Amino acid sequence: MFSVFKRGFASTVYKLDTLAFVESAGGKISPSSLSSLNAANQIGKPVTAVVFGPGGESIAADVSKIPTIQKVIQVKGDKYEHYLAEELAPTLKEIIQSSSYTHFLTSASAVGKSVLPRLGALIDSQPVSDILKVVDDSTFVRPIYAGNALATVKSNESVILASVRASAFTPVDATGGSAAIEEFSSSAESGSRTEFVSEELLTSERPELGSATRIVSGGRGLKNKETFDELLEPLATKLNAAIGASRAAVDSGFCDNSLQVGQTGKIVAPELYIAVGISGAIQHLAGMKDSQTIVAINKDPESAIFNVADIGLVGDLNQIIPELTEKL
Repeated sequence: MFSVFKRGFASTVYKLDTLAFVESAGGKISPSSLSSLNAANQIGKPVTAVVFGPGGESIAADVSKIPTIQKVIQVKGDKYEHYLAEELAPTLKEIIQSSSYTHFLTSASAVGKSVLPRLGALIDSQPVSDILKVVDDSTFVRPIYAGNALATVKSNESVILASVRASAFTPVDATGGSAAIEEFSSSAESGSRTEFVSEELLTSERPELGSATRIVSGGRGLKNKETFDELLEPLATKLNAAIGASRAAVDSGFCDNSLQVGQTGKIVAPELYIAVGISGAIQHLAGMKDSQTIVAINKDPESAIFNVADIGLVGDLNQIIPELTEKL
């Protein structure tokens, strides 16, 4: 930040350096985006947020209330409604190159993971994916080898692109700010032949899996969809918890793939994670091992899940889960 003096009075001018992409879901700011804004703040430069979509007015207004945001850019247009990366990336390139942005951050969501490599190709910059920690404005910590090791990496790119693991950063407070909102009219042509066809959204009264403080997850040990629903639903209801699953459970058709926890699913770090009938494959552990308290229930005492569990219970889950639910 620097001050410009003109004709006897001072006005403050911000050099806008970090651009943060803010997603929305259900008319609200995505929790993962609130976490990625925390990472953007830690870079130590003024932060500008960018919001896309035809209904972005209310989201832009909500984002402007975040105290650490200096400015909100709103990009309107029906083509941005479903966050197609083929449409977002050319416009983001135009925004970045139209100002002095040195950093671009997005959450490591499905949208962020799709947008980041395309944007990197367009501006010829190597992205840093899934960061867990900001060391300084060019140095970050990220997981490698399925989360079994952490690497500290330094980027020498003129524009640093990074995606943020939401579970590693607390969400920013979304009240108290009053950032200016500006509209951006893009002249970028994507030339994309990708067309949005349809989507099927699961509606649930339960907490959203990626931001839930309590999660009950089921694995192959539940045998079938009927047992999965019969045992986990009542337990999750008693705990007001989200329901998750291992890839084995998803592949077996026990539940929708949006509930998958793991390296190829959602990365979570709740206060309480209960793993029911999950053996503990390395890909699943990569997605939940940072949970504060891990409870494992499995009939096999040699299951790998017990290596990361704080509390382990060996036994028949068909007897244990109903008894636990009843006592709760």
